[in-house]
Amino acid sequence: MQPLLDAIATLSLPTDAQRVFHGRGGRYPGCTQWSLDWFAPVWVLTSFQPATDEELAAIGAALERRWNEIAPGQALHWVFQCRHDSQADTRVMAGEVPEPHWVQEDGAQYRVHLGRGQNHGLFLDMAEGRRWVRRHVAARERVKVLNLFAYTCAFSVVALQAGARQVTNLDMSKAALAIGQQNHRANDLTGQAGFLPHDIFSSWGKITRGGPYGLIVVDPPSYQKGSFVATKDYARLMRRLPDLLEPEGHVLLCLNAPELGPAFLQEQMAALAPELIFVERLANPAVFADVSEERSLKVLVYRAPPLDLAAA
Repeated sequence: MQPLLDAIATLSLPTDAQRVFHGRGGRYPGCTQWSLDWFAPVWVLTSFQPATDEELAAIGAALERRWNEIAPGQALHWVFQCRHDSQADTRVMAGEVPEPHWVQEDGAQYRVHLGRGQNHGLFLDMAEGRRWVRRHVAARERVKVLNLFAYTCAFSVVALQAGARQVTNLDMSKAALAIGQQNHRANDLTGQAGFLPHDIFSSWGKITRGGPYGLIVVDPPSYQKGSFVATKDYARLMRRLPDLLEPEGHVLLCLNAPELGPAFLQEQMAALAPELIFVERLANPAVFADVSEERSLKVLVYRAPPLDLAAA
């Protein structure tokens, strides 16, 4: 646990939501169960194994010491979530959690919820993916975007802020899309986004009629029973991508499954959508560094051929 305590002792006061310690990457022996995130004004400590009262007391004392140094006179707010045996138990350890709770990243506002479930409303490891979308859309002329497995629509927010003409957000969860709509209103982005609470595999007609798209973001769960299982469902999706893209349109393919390396995506794309050209794999935020890049989050960029080649 000492590397976590050392990280706390030297942390600075962040502004944007971000991870500050990532034990899950395996780079800190004895700390693989721990992560520490900042969702202003709340610190979120997560353990993927049961934690003892003594461990929590030591971490809480370290947070309090450092907080008094970097934010003197301000109240410390932190919560602890234990994720074990597919359960997520969350406790407020000090202070309180705002309700509603809004955080920012690169000037965008997002609503988060720390007290329920494992997902807080904004995936911090996808920060570089969102930055790529912002840069990509800003460099192009009025791109139409399809955001599949949209969750709370963070990709849509950054795309519209960057000048996208339109974004279609599709997700099975009406509750997640409702938060996505709140995110759009909070960022003064109304009228340019659609929200479809549908199963993607039952909605190809509607998706196709809305195209073609200049950018498609695919960020599914790796395993969600009744929704998407990467090992069998990603292939079904890949086959559709060429017909949904405009010439020279791009796809952002995402996968967060430690047991599946980038070759899982690359080999299937080569077999099922060979006309799409691999461009690059995006780097993850530095704090999410992993002892194995095979295990870490995969975010791959593909591009459709230009019109003359597509027609050939």
